[in-house]
Amino acid sequence: MKQVFNPYLPLWEYVPDGEPHAFGDRVYLYGSHDRFDGKKFCLNDYVCWSAPVTDLRDWRYEGVIYGKTQDPRMADGRHELWAPDVVRGKDGRYYLYYCPDDTIKSIGVAVCDRPAGRYEFYGLVKDAKGGVLGERSGDTIAFDPGVFIDEDGEIYLYSGNGPRTQRAIGKEPKASVVMTLCDDMLTLKTEPKKLLPMLGESEGTGFEGHEFFEASSIRKIMGRYYLVYSSVTNHELCYAVSDRPDGGYRYGGVIVSNCDLFPGREGKPLCCFGNNHGGLEKIGDKYYIFYHRQTNRSPFSRQGCAEEVKILPDGSIPQVELTSCGLNGGPLKAEGSYSAGIACNLYGKLTPTYSHPLAMMNRHPYITQDGPDYDPEKGGTPPRSYIANGKDGLVAGFKSFVVSGAERITVRVRGTARGSLFVRTDPKGENLAEIGLCPAKDWTAFTATLAPCHGIHPLYLCYEGKGRLDILDFSF
Repeated sequence: MKQVFNPYLPLWEYVPDGEPHAFGDRVYLYGSHDRFDGKKFCLNDYVCWSAPVTDLRDWRYEGVIYGKTQDPRMADGRHELWAPDVVRGKDGRYYLYYCPDDTIKSIGVAVCDRPAGRYEFYGLVKDAKGGVLGERSGDTIAFDPGVFIDEDGEIYLYSGNGPRTQRAIGKEPKASVVMTLCDDMLTLKTEPKKLLPMLGESEGTGFEGHEFFEASSIRKIMGRYYLVYSSVTNHELCYAVSDRPDGGYRYGGVIVSNCDLFPGREGKPLCCFGNNHGGLEKIGDKYYIFYHRQTNRSPFSRQGCAEEVKILPDGSIPQVELTSCGLNGGPLKAEGSYSAGIACNLYGKLTPTYSHPLAMMNRHPYITQDGPDYDPEKGGTPPRSYIANGKDGLVAGFKSFVVSGAERITVRVRGTARGSLFVRTDPKGENLAEIGLCPAKDWTAFTATLAPCHGIHPLYLCYEGKGRLDILDFSF
């Protein structure tokens, strides 16, 4: 049976800020589109991927849905396309809301007759007098739009960002805001009003330490309104809950952290981290949180991941751990070959830090690929993902596998490493296997026998020795 991993799209694809929407019998994934080894966020055109709601293992590339130069404000191709959202309008058409980069401070709208067709520029969000939201005197910065149509037909648009540090408070007109739109999907029906508290205004609200930063994403679930957002910690997606869509939100908690940090739990980040953005969606009879991770020692090469979540009877959502199996519906089988690029935890002796060359330097392991940015419409051989810069103390974690019956494990590595790669179900636990390594210029296979092990377990590849290694894949 086909399996799916985290990231759930091919490892050459970089679609962060994922907003999943189930339209009919398919779920469509909208997001921004990073360029591998890009020097800025969101340098590529918007693309869409979709999967049957009954089989999240089967993702299909739908192609480019909106190009960078289609917006008249961006005809020169020099601007970025930041995080979008899509909603099915009352007229049955699909509306895409987006903000370009921070040199253009208004929200664009594109429209299409199909969820994954070619969208066409429709207009800018404006007031009844034609004033463009974000460009009027007194407007806060328009950012990361989220859009939602309630059961009564009211159209809500969410937007905004906030400061992340005390020094940044008050330097720009920022806020989390909500407004309503007319049926034309463009004209403001009500003006923006403040929604979630930002840094500097959260005392006594329950949001302390998890104030709103960016990435508004709204869903209605079992009669409650859930607003998912990225907090000032940057790496976590939090949620707030209300009985109405336009106010009264209470802090709920953290749903996922892209470095596996849990508030109140001792521990260190389990991989290098960066910003986070995603959406909560019911697909079939289950709920999933979509988020993204950082790769290539960069904040600009992000990949979409997802985890199943549980919504408890009281409406709360317990935080989930990062996994390598994500949408698979269960653990992976200890059969066949797996890319090292699906590692959900990756660290060395030093505490993981912000995913940026100046922060990581050459001191941390990271995931990268062996070729340039790949365009499936141009064809050619896709690049391969691998773990780079492994040193003594490397831990690469993969959660989780049904390990019963596996007898041998083979890894393909290269580099100057001379030592052992230990296979464990706990980074500090007993060894299931010890794979001896020696220097290899090209990708070279090394094999060891696995000790008997039964049940479902995470697997960790732990290196001890001298020199450096890259890990391409492992197989059972």
